[in-house]
Amino acid sequence: MSVRLRQVALVARELDPVVRALSAELEVEAEPFHDPGVSVFGLENAVLALGDTFLEVVSPVAPDTTAGRYLDRRGGDGGYMAIFQVDDLAAARARVERLGIRVVWRSDHDDIAGTHLHPKDLPGALVSIDWAAPPGSWRWAGPTWTGTEPEHRGGGITALTVQTESPGALAGRWAEVLGVSATEGAGTARIPLDRGELRFVPIDDDRGEGICALEVVVPGSSRRTMSVCGVRIEVRSQPD
Repeated sequence: MSVRLRQVALVARELDPVVRALSAELEVEAEPFHDPGVSVFGLENAVLALGDTFLEVVSPVAPDTTAGRYLDRRGGDGGYMAIFQVDDLAAARARVERLGIRVVWRSDHDDIAGTHLHPKDLPGALVSIDWAAPPGSWRWAGPTWTGTEPEHRGGGITALTVQTESPGALAGRWAEVLGVSATEGAGTARIPLDRGELRFVPIDDDRGEGICALEVVVPGSSRRTMSVCGVRIEVRSQPD
């Protein structure tokens, strides 16, 4: 089965300052897409295109939201969600059911389908297993990406890191759910994906378990590391 990390969501108390910082630091050319559909979760959002992957920022606009409670639990802005694209949705959903993972939200369209998993059953982040047709399209990024893949810059999100008390155990659980394999060594664990990887490392701060870092390729950009929205972002370059 093909598995890609297609979208990552960050959660912030205030949306606009984070979106402006990310757009500038990652040299985002297109205007972000604001999805009115996230209002059902009590959120507002902005989706930034990085190559054919996407970095989303969500912010609570209603009381008692899951995202708001997550902000409180982790002590501020941070990583929130990882969305994976698979080529065999039926097999992925059957595996989730077989493993006893609860589904907290499901949406099916002709060109895309999403399956959010319960974070208590799969800790470390809110994980979604999605499918898209054609594979390069991505409705969650707006009309430009719905049912088609527009021209875009290269690069994109190539790695996501989760900090946790038990890197090997959590990596093994994520790998089991995704239908792939994990490797472990020197206290860390990795899951190779199509065009990227997941990394699991020990907790080294007081924020607890969660997404702590991203690796992003920005064509023609200088190599650097920054911290935005409570997440360390490692930028590396590739030829234009």
